[in-house]
Amino acid sequence: MGFMKQLNVRSVARIAAPTLEDVRIRPYGVTDHDRLVRMSDRLSGNSLYTRFFSGTPRIPDYYVAAMDRLDHWDRDALVALVGGEMVGIAEYVRDVREPSRAEIAVLVADLWQRCGLGSRLVGHLTRLAARRGVTELGADVILTNRGALLFIRHGWPAARSRTEEGAARFRLPLPPPVTAARR
Repeated sequence: MGFMKQLNVRSVARIAAPTLEDVRIRPYGVTDHDRLVRMSDRLSGNSLYTRFFSGTPRIPDYYVAAMDRLDHWDRDALVALVGGEMVGIAEYVRDVREPSRAEIAVLVADLWQRCGLGSRLVGHLTRLAARRGVTELGADVILTNRGALLFIRHGWPAARSRTEEGAARFRLPLPPPVTAARR
């Protein structure tokens, strides 16, 4: 037994568990198709339901195809990567009738939820959208998604919503509050 080194479980856990400092955020690119498809493996049914408002077992093909057709102006997305794998994605889609408005949506892998990753993605994405002339975001949040509802209430305390078909519909002014942008 003398030749075997005893491992300190705490130090191994620290090395094995990535933190927000290990996350790389960048624009969605042409090489991200397969990463997005694989991200389904890191999402629960509940996470998929709160993002897509349906009981889909995987990220829908129509969504993956839409991400592959981003124009990086009217529709853009940022991804969060750890070790080359996608753990989060946030997108905006500009309103054709009202170009100063855009819809925003965020999807974060289950193990990265409640760690500040979604907040960080939203902060980067809102600054990007504001630089492109977006002054207001729309966000539909399913009423059971308490984390997203709390994030909006914290970041935009004056924001009001109306409820439609089990979702809260928000209109959020840009630039975002400092609290939302710094996370």
